[in-house]
Amino acid sequence: MNSFFVITNQQKEPAIREAAYIKNYLEQRGKICYLQRDGVNMQSDHLRYTDASKIPEDVECVIALGGDGTLLHASRDLVDTSLPLLGVNLGTLGYLAEIEHTRTAQTLDRLIADDYYIEDRMMLQGTVVSESGERRKDIALNDIVISRRGRLRVVDFNVYVDDVFLCSYRADGIIVSTPTGSTGYSLSAGGPIVSPDASLILLTAIAPHTLISRTIVLPDHVVVTVEVGNERFEEEGGAEASFDGDTFLVPGKGGRIAISKSEKKTHLIKMNHTSFVKNLREKLK
Repeated sequence: MNSFFVITNQQKEPAIREAAYIKNYLEQRGKICYLQRDGVNMQSDHLRYTDASKIPEDVECVIALGGDGTLLHASRDLVDTSLPLLGVNLGTLGYLAEIEHTRTAQTLDRLIADDYYIEDRMMLQGTVVSESGERRKDIALNDIVISRRGRLRVVDFNVYVDDVFLCSYRADGIIVSTPTGSTGYSLSAGGPIVSPDASLILLTAIAPHTLISRTIVLPDHVVVTVEVGNERFEEEGGAEASFDGDTFLVPGKGGRIAISKSEKKTHLIKMNHTSFVKNLREKLK
């Protein structure tokens, strides 16, 4: 690789210093490195953190500095570019951002020498349809969460798979997750851990009002539709949908969200052929 683009949180001094170090290191070795200078409109439906149109055409790799959140944002913002992403962990766990900042120099040397491989990760697409018929779409690498909003209260959800009724939940919310997202919110809600190279859809209820509730594992070719129930709905309450913890879309009473496997994928740069089991042991202790 010869040309790189670095994404980082401009509000955090350690991240700014690390970005400057990477740029200097690469340029001393005759390579090109661009830094993301400014953020973008956080309220935009399409440009949340990184404007893909401002990435130079010669860029071969995007380096995301921060935690898993930074990498998740980058994966969604740049999904149409097909650029491979490398996460450098400046946070705590860093399950997706596998490279620790203490190994940055060695990692850059290997990127320059083309000593890496690329792992494709499944993504989800969700279409929110309001009761009036208005449609809004977005994409997620980890998960799409439909949850309550407003005051503390449970919400009624009806779940359909390929338009066939599956079940109803009275719960705080529902997590529809990819295998990549199985170690995120879904895991905290009691869902299973799934190898990230699998291709399937996980459906996990959040604090359901039932004595028995298990994650449902579905094939990747189905469409999961979550419908917000009408019972006990209040104007200031209701439900909302979030994509990787960002871009909240409100279904509203009688609204629904259809979720399926996206044709688009995230391309993650991996430096080591570390087994899923070993990575799980080291990251999650």
